[in-house]
Amino acid sequence: MALKEVAPADDDDAREDAIIAELVADARAAMAAFADAGQDAVDDAVTALAWAIYKPERARELAEVAVRDTGLGNVEDKVVKNRRKTFGTLRDLLRESARTVGVIEDLPDRGLVKYAKPVGVVVAVCPSTNPAATPVNKAMLAVKGRNAIILAPSPAGRSATSRIAGMMRDELARAGHPEDLVQVLPQVSKALTQKLMNAADLIVVTGSQDNVRRAYSSGKPAIGVGLGNAPVIIDETADVEAAAVKIRLSKTFDNATSCSSENAVVIVDSVYDAAIAALEAEGGYLAGPEEKRKIRDSLWADGKLNRHMIAKDPDVFAEMADLPEASRKARFFLVEENGTGRDHPFSGEKLSLALAVYRARDFGHAIGTVREILAYQGAGHSCGLHSTSEENMRRLAEELDVVRVLVNQAHAIGNGGAFDNGLNFTLSMGCGTWGGNSITENLNYRNFINVTHLSTVIPDETPTEKELFGAYFTRHGQ
Repeated sequence: MALKEVAPADDDDAREDAIIAELVADARAAMAAFADAGQDAVDDAVTALAWAIYKPERARELAEVAVRDTGLGNVEDKVVKNRRKTFGTLRDLLRESARTVGVIEDLPDRGLVKYAKPVGVVVAVCPSTNPAATPVNKAMLAVKGRNAIILAPSPAGRSATSRIAGMMRDELARAGHPEDLVQVLPQVSKALTQKLMNAADLIVVTGSQDNVRRAYSSGKPAIGVGLGNAPVIIDETADVEAAAVKIRLSKTFDNATSCSSENAVVIVDSVYDAAIAALEAEGGYLAGPEEKRKIRDSLWADGKLNRHMIAKDPDVFAEMADLPEASRKARFFLVEENGTGRDHPFSGEKLSLALAVYRARDFGHAIGTVREILAYQGAGHSCGLHSTSEENMRRLAEELDVVRVLVNQAHAIGNGGAFDNGLNFTLSMGCGTWGGNSITENLNYRNFINVTHLSTVIPDETPTEKELFGAYFTRHGQ
């Protein structure tokens, strides 16, 4: 089914206003048609959206379009991402506990009954790193709450996002649901995206921090996600070979396009040499001082990441950095670092197969290094630990202000939900107020519903003053 095309007009501003008005009107009409859908019908619509991308030939077609147009990542891993993330999200959304229609909680002892209601028209700003998987993920979450969603693609990802939007619309129609529950901007511009955000009931942004800031300044409720720059620790108790396998799997997945890809590994001194050897055995190439300089000078051009190197295959990375022939068969590149901040760019997000390596005196020093890395870039997002020490696991979670601490996991694969951890599947990860975000969890369906609380009278529970103040008076006097 073809997406809407808008006729040109002489007045660009008026034409843009007309585009937005039509999209929003159609979204509200679709919501009205879907308003009486029961939970089974809602779940059927969510499943239709999942099938739009999960079908193998579609997953591959969209991966090919995404890599062709954005130049980011690789086709095979994007196929896996398109299917795995969708499959996991569908698993989460079809659970019996994931209710979004009618009564979702009944608490007779509290005299409360909770009813789920839609939030309204959702605008989703989508990134070029995942121009197909992210739109589907957000559409599934939004429609689960009986909302309509309008997708705003990135310029580079427009073709893939528009194509998956058409597939989702077709699948909704085939299943008997309003196709305008999912729409996409027919053209891409900052001005049009801003007008769309201004017209939304809820904005969800994954991508550039500029888009996040513009969403928050729109005057509408907004959920933005923070900058990823995940550091992981290998402590003195770790199985270094197992850690190296997981780091390689994660770091190389889709050529490090994920915001959860390891950007730094902090290794405790007592296992440093063994861990480096294990990383090299997994295909890591340890750059010398001159090679480090070459990587830095080529990866950052005029203070910005070089788009010709980010998310590229390892042989392309090595050639662009003018590394020796011995590096051309590497899977990823290790760069030893000892500082953080603007003067140490390897301490920041690299969106590439470069992995900064830090040597820590002990576990406490490792925590301090991770804290400095996150303070530079990645506040609140996540970190990881390879360890067998429960004390170290708990200490890391207690001392660092991050939303997620992953233990003994491939960070990019587990951070957005996995079948062997308890995190929700998502492609948008909140970073709390530490990262300037309004959510401190993985984006999920609960972020897309309003809740009405029916409150009835229960037996009076007024306490006595002694019950509330007695212990305080005993400690401090009255």
